[in-house]
Amino acid sequence: MLITLEGIDGSGKSTLYKGLTERLADLNIVFTREPGCPHIGDAVRRAISENSDPLVEAALFVADHAVHLATVIRPALIDGKIVISDRYSDSRFAYQQISLKGYHKDPKKWLTDVHKGWSITPDLTFLLVIPPKEAIRRVSGRGETEHFEQKEFLEEVQKNYLERVKEAPSRFVLIDATQTPETILDFVEKSIREKTEAK
Repeated sequence: MLITLEGIDGSGKSTLYKGLTERLADLNIVFTREPGCPHIGDAVRRAISENSDPLVEAALFVADHAVHLATVIRPALIDGKIVISDRYSDSRFAYQQISLKGYHKDPKKWLTDVHKGWSITPDLTFLLVIPPKEAIRRVSGRGETEHFEQKEFLEEVQKNYLERVKEAPSRFVLIDATQTPETILDFVEKSIREKTEAK
């Protein structure tokens, strides 16, 4: 089973991920994240920090995804393990679909085509939803922000996430990210345990 955690920057996704690694330590789970490949992931982070060519950035994300699938996710799923990933392909459709505007005539089609036939669709995705204004307030305390971390940009990102939900409603579980981290963690932990017990 492949479970993914998604949400805009500042939604509390990383806090949830960390909590799950502690709460679900008794289960046979592979915890991972994207970007995840050490070498390509470093290149992705450099591209983000340098705010370089969006096409280069998107291609690096896709390459990282391919390596992640080949080296971590597919082997774990073949072994019958549960995989929980902090960010996955939905992030690219939410973020790169915006950053590629003006660089590609149809970013969504390009992203769809480039993933078709080899990527794996998650079995379950928890999407943390939060007002972008609140998300920006949260990330402002981290120091220097990335070009993704702007209110207008994150508003568009969240719209794209919600469009993904409309396209595959049975896969997504929407969570009000303004709740306390403990409340969110309790709910997600319980949901995952129920899913794994039902297998």
